[in-house]
Amino acid sequence: MTHHTVGDRPLVLEPGDLPLVETVPLAERSLPASTYDLLRRTATTTPDAPALHLLGEGEEVTWSYAELLARVHRAANLYTGLGLAAGGTVGLLLPNSGHTYAALLGAQAVGIANPVNPMLADEHIVDIFRLTKAEILVVSAALGEKAQRVAERLPGLRALLVAGGDAVDAPGGDFERLAAEQPGDRLITSYGPGPQELAAYFHTGGTTGIPKVAPHTHAMEVYMAWALGCSGAYVGGGVALAGLPLFHVNALHVTGLAPFMHGASVVSLGPLGYRDKTLMAGFWRIVERYRVTAFSAVPTVYANLPPVPEGVDISSLRAGAVGAAPLPGRVRADFEQAVKVPMLEGYGLTEATCASAATPAFAPRAGSVGLRLPYQHIKAVTVDADDRPTGDCPPGRTGVLAISGPAVFPGYLGPDGPDPTGKVFDGWLVTGDLGHVDADGYVHLTGRAKDLIIRGGHNIDPRPIEESLLAHPHVSGAAVVGRPDAHSGEVPVAYVTVTGPVAEPDLLAWAQTRASEPAAAPKAVHVVEALPTTTVGKLFKPELVADSIRRLLTELVPGHAFDVVLEDGRAVVLIGPDPNLAAALDRYPIHYRTVQGEPR
Repeated sequence: MTHHTVGDRPLVLEPGDLPLVETVPLAERSLPASTYDLLRRTATTTPDAPALHLLGEGEEVTWSYAELLARVHRAANLYTGLGLAAGGTVGLLLPNSGHTYAALLGAQAVGIANPVNPMLADEHIVDIFRLTKAEILVVSAALGEKAQRVAERLPGLRALLVAGGDAVDAPGGDFERLAAEQPGDRLITSYGPGPQELAAYFHTGGTTGIPKVAPHTHAMEVYMAWALGCSGAYVGGGVALAGLPLFHVNALHVTGLAPFMHGASVVSLGPLGYRDKTLMAGFWRIVERYRVTAFSAVPTVYANLPPVPEGVDISSLRAGAVGAAPLPGRVRADFEQAVKVPMLEGYGLTEATCASAATPAFAPRAGSVGLRLPYQHIKAVTVDADDRPTGDCPPGRTGVLAISGPAVFPGYLGPDGPDPTGKVFDGWLVTGDLGHVDADGYVHLTGRAKDLIIRGGHNIDPRPIEESLLAHPHVSGAAVVGRPDAHSGEVPVAYVTVTGPVAEPDLLAWAQTRASEPAAAPKAVHVVEALPTTTVGKLFKPELVADSIRRLLTELVPGHAFDVVLEDGRAVVLIGPDPNLAAALDRYPIHYRTVQGEPR
């Protein structure tokens, strides 16, 4: 059997490569001890190679690996000089920039980085930083008074540093100016994190009343950087395009640590990322200019890419990676037809560092999200009422996906540290995602066991939306589900029962003004007589998802016959041989099936 390699680095381009890679134990692969060691190795080997091309921040700038390492040193030394305890936490409220890379990796060199979505409501940000015991905050100047309000509610805070914009009069100091005064050739502390030390805290969902925070060790992040390189994405001077925010694990690993470990370059689209209209208008010119080989994005981004201009050379592009949200079939077809490269799906979650499955370049399988990454294992299991595994499912049978291996986190952060209780069982992370693994090891997703709504790759917990509606004096019951959306994959919609006269537009305005962040604002509120329940009285949300699809299609394709049924807890649209309706459905992440005769 052929084993694909580049130098001494193995590649997984087809299923047969996996067992060959794993003939060498992971412990014998001489991986770096920490993310700092990872960067230092590459900067020592190829100091002059380009690490970051920084766009969207004014004048275009390129940092070599030597320059990036120097800036990481300066950031880390600034934290040490401000009294950060060994292994202490640095909170980050920053849009993407070169300084964000330096601030984040510098925090990991001497402590724990805690990047947080700056768009979250004040109370959610405060809850996260209190839980992680943040000692230093690095914030964007654009946050203004919001950053000060957050800082004032953190009693253990040592310093507030402001980056970007006019930060000369920042109350805690100008991050860039103060960092520039520090040594760039070394770390001034003797502390050196080991593989099992914590490297980062990432919040999941971000809209829960009590935020869940997933700790990552250096071993987890270094393994992930190495494993992502097995895809071949960073071979031969690969260039990754970065447009997702660095408070998201995909951005840090796929367009950060992984290319940095393998000596590739990153083209950063800057603070607005894929939302930068000016840069996105010239997207394919950027691919041409920097010889981009791959980029990772959510379906929303792919759906809104501009047409490829005539005469633009994008032959460097090898593939587009997609994940984090339901993928409409039309989005894939349009991209692959226009760009002439495959769209490769993957599967991962914050609790397993970043990625657990990826489509092998030489052997994609329709309907799957790929094969497990080396040294990880994925299976479908049955679970009890407490989500504890009760047995393994045979190949092809749907269950709850479970993951084991070096990417699995140590448990959600609690007051006394990481606690695996209720999530990790005998080394197996129970994901809450429904799916199956076929006989050849390909992973197939069929839905989510839990209620998380994924809007444009951003996780939204429906509970705070439901709670805000229940606070209305005339609302007696509330349930929020994800309705399929051609642009964002899913958007939240609410169903409520009421005890008095109240109009749906008034309820919608009530919920939207109380949303913890813009993405969590529901698109619609529907008043119903009763919320659906199971035979034991538990709320049954799949029926509401089916209803949201019925309402959507009634408006989208009036006069066309269809039915929506539940199959294994998943809404499926039944249609007749109607090509116009099928074409409309292809724009949405909606499961449908053609049947003979009238569907209803």
